[in-house]
Amino acid sequence: MDNAEHMQLIYVILAAAVATFLTRIGGYVMITQMKRIPPRMEAALNAVPAAVLSTLVAPAFFSGGWDVALAMLVALAVGLRFSSLWMLLAGWLVVMAIRHLLI
Repeated sequence: MDNAEHMQLIYVILAAAVATFLTRIGGYVMITQMKRIPPRMEAALNAVPAAVLSTLVAPAFFSGGWDVALAMLVALAVGLRFSSLWMLLAGWLVVMAIRHLLI
């Protein structure tokens, strides 16, 4: 990688950092200026964690192979009944068992 590419990469990283900062601080400023949060905005804010989780999990589920998909389904089933630690452990055990015993 030459110096020009290095500088371009640094500029892209800095631009992404500035954009991230502005969107985060913008949301904070907007919320603090309101006397109360409208119900529709509160509903939208409550949906953010599920949307973020979906964007992280969906690509792995659909492109990770059948072992990953099965592990995620087992983790989902365990997570509906038990704590997050057991869910993580169940998913990990399933994918490791499949990879070491079947693949």
